[in-house]
Amino acid sequence: MTNLFLPLLIFGPLLAGCLVVLVPQRVRFLKEALVLAVTAADLVLCLRLFPEEMTLFYPWGAYGIDFSLRLYRFSAFILAAAGGFAFLIALYSCVFMFAKEKGRLFFALFLFSLSLVNGAVLSDNLIVLLFFWEGLLLTVFGLIAIGGKTAFKTAVKALVIVGVADLCMMIGIALVGHLSGTFAISKIQLSLGGLGSLAFVLMMIGAISKAGSMPFHTWIPDASIDAPLPFMAFLPAALEKLLGIYLLARICLDLFKLVPESGLSMALMIIGSVTILLAVMMALIQKNYKRLLSYHAISQVGYMILGIGTAVPIGIVGGLFHMINHAMYKSCLFLTSGAVERQSGTTDLERLGGLAGKMPVTFLCFFIAAAAISGVPPFNGFFSKELIYDGALERGLVFYLAAILGSFLTAASFLKLGHAAYLGPKSEATQKAKEAPVIMLIPMIVIAAGCVYFGLQRSFPIGQLVQPAIENHLEGQDFSSLLPNKKLVAVTAIMLLMALVNHILGAKMKGSGLKAVDYIHDAPVLSGLYEKAERRCFDPYEWGRVFMKGFSYLLWRLDRGIDWVYNAGLPGCARALSNTLSRWHSGSYVTYLGWSLGGLLVLVIFLLSTRSF
Repeated sequence: MTNLFLPLLIFGPLLAGCLVVLVPQRVRFLKEALVLAVTAADLVLCLRLFPEEMTLFYPWGAYGIDFSLRLYRFSAFILAAAGGFAFLIALYSCVFMFAKEKGRLFFALFLFSLSLVNGAVLSDNLIVLLFFWEGLLLTVFGLIAIGGKTAFKTAVKALVIVGVADLCMMIGIALVGHLSGTFAISKIQLSLGGLGSLAFVLMMIGAISKAGSMPFHTWIPDASIDAPLPFMAFLPAALEKLLGIYLLARICLDLFKLVPESGLSMALMIIGSVTILLAVMMALIQKNYKRLLSYHAISQVGYMILGIGTAVPIGIVGGLFHMINHAMYKSCLFLTSGAVERQSGTTDLERLGGLAGKMPVTFLCFFIAAAAISGVPPFNGFFSKELIYDGALERGLVFYLAAILGSFLTAASFLKLGHAAYLGPKSEATQKAKEAPVIMLIPMIVIAAGCVYFGLQRSFPIGQLVQPAIENHLEGQDFSSLLPNKKLVAVTAIMLLMALVNHILGAKMKGSGLKAVDYIHDAPVLSGLYEKAERRCFDPYEWGRVFMKGFSYLLWRLDRGIDWVYNAGLPGCARALSNTLSRWHSGSYVTYLGWSLGGLLVLVIFLLSTRSF
């Protein structure tokens, strides 16, 4: 098969996005039809290319900067997943964004994002990768900025946070090029230590930032409220997770050789564990459907980082399997929130209730996706988490405990969400709600079915998608038919049962499913921490704003001081000297004679003092 199909995956969506911009706003259905056609063609081509391996190379510039693309099992797997999500979310968006004022711009940026993701995944040159990587930052900015009234501030926040992380990645790429003598990804294999470790850390920051890990996460909850809903299902929930974890895996497995005994492996596991727990603790107290999901999108990244960070085969396979599972159930969950928002007019959980009877298909899709993300068997999230648990326990009990506690809190928060939105008493907002249009239901149903299939038939995604992509790092092991550790499964079952009992007792005590876990928020120590978190006291972006505000004030005072010196200080001195000289210059000859004699006296004294005897 010709390798010219590779640039088609990049330039096809790019050109289509330009065409969408040219479609007049008053012309209906044309832009939607174009987006559906292009995303469908992209998916078909990705699936057709999946078993193939090919490269494309064009000399581009000096210093090893060449336009180099490479398709192999790992990149083909990510491309196919990205293409599938893009088509399903495009289908959903055709209804959700129909007749919206900025629908045309949304669809154009949507296609540009798909083009850039394809380019980043296919890149076999770090500079080319960086070009597509940074381009995606601009489309993220645009997709957020076209949202609500406060969307522009959130877009700037995303730009700054991810931009700082990407700056670290740029420096890391420069170091990698310096150490290896090339920017060709397939030719780089560096050892850790010294500058190599620094390069690893800097590139790792860029990867986990794109995936949405802490501490580079704080723009995601804000974007969940301000940005168009399909954006959340498309980029933060799906494509950015695929892209960020893909690059993290390439860094750990290909560019460098991460080993379990290394401090960097430990650092990744700590980052993963902290991200799991802190993000899910924030999800637990949210009262908005979309904002709760956004914190879970962050928390689940922690499992992927933890799995890959273990640097043991079972953990790596679990992390990558969880990557695709997360993209599935998290996209599905965001799509259900969009359906609820469209049909009821709100995602405020205090105003929702009783939607299970009004929107049964949406509720079923929510139930499957929520069970999958909570690690309930036999859904896909259960099996990927069990692999991660195995890898984490192999590296240390504390990491396993962090992961299993995260699953308990995840289940508790989704019980709260499901009870409040779907099973509670009907509210005024949901009295007239009805099921979402069929076109919006199809993507949810397909993804929910995938959550079931990837659980019941896990040998297919693990054996045919994940393991072939990293077969050189598996040490000959096969996890596609591995039965989960019975002891760990028992612990998981106990934790899930505890989460259910916790919810039942909490809801009965508070008289509301929404308040079932409020006792955690109100706990003596946690209440203060939660209060500070809700006031953004732990947000690095806010720290940066405070620092820049103080720094700007100092610069302003310095600028005012310099202005005073030139505009007031020096002219004032000149005026004072002039006035003094004017008073002395009185026109009296006696005065002038006195000054002359005084000056002569000073001169004589000076000459006498310098005369050598």
